[in-house]
Amino acid sequence: MAFAGRIRSGISLFKTIAVSDSISSARSFPSGRPLIPALRDYATASAEKTGNVKVPVALVGESGNFASWLYIAAVKMNSLEKIESDLSELVEAMKTSPIFSQFTKDPSVPRETRLAAIVDVCDKAKFAEPTKNFLSLLAENGKLKNLDVIVKKFMQLTTAHRGDVKVLVTTVMPLPPAEEKELKETLQEIIGEGKKVTVEQKIDPSIYGGLIVEFQQKVLDMSIRTRAQQMERLLREPVDLSNL
Repeated sequence: MAFAGRIRSGISLFKTIAVSDSISSARSFPSGRPLIPALRDYATASAEKTGNVKVPVALVGESGNFASWLYIAAVKMNSLEKIESDLSELVEAMKTSPIFSQFTKDPSVPRETRLAAIVDVCDKAKFAEPTKNFLSLLAENGKLKNLDVIVKKFMQLTTAHRGDVKVLVTTVMPLPPAEEKELKETLQEIIGEGKKVTVEQKIDPSIYGGLIVEFQQKVLDMSIRTRAQQMERLLREPVDLSNL
């Protein structure tokens, strides 16, 4: 139980800030509009009619905002699973087609060409209308280059929506099955019943030892690397002899 004890002693529970917003079911955007205002309008146009949708995990940064607005739209349109499937398919296509991936990231591609290509891809793949609208808006404003990050954050929201919690554990070598099971049980106690905990292991020799646990925007760093850095900072601090 020593392993579980180390986890419990290191984890502080943070209150997750629920971000609420609402969206309209609008199916088009004025061409050439700045991206941020367009997405804000998309997310708030019919608040009085539809009420609020709470985002299950508070995300930060531009990509986090995009993912949150898309999540709100998907929930309101009852299209969450379809949009998730569409985006998963698109990301997989980017992985298997270097040409397509490069196309989405190439800033020299004219806006009209970028937009026409994305619309064509969406039509041929039979993507949902909200998916097509969102990708078109990104294409118009040169934000397709961030698509993989936006999709990753969107998947965080859909995972949380289902009550699943993905935990990333970084170690210098794979955790033995017994320790992985103990970690999973400990996190289940902390996160609470009714949520499925999935542990993903990442190997990183540069942490020297210990482990780093990341879940729900929280990071518990118990690596030897971080402890050594903390010790180094402590040793570099000047000694105040007046208190001796």
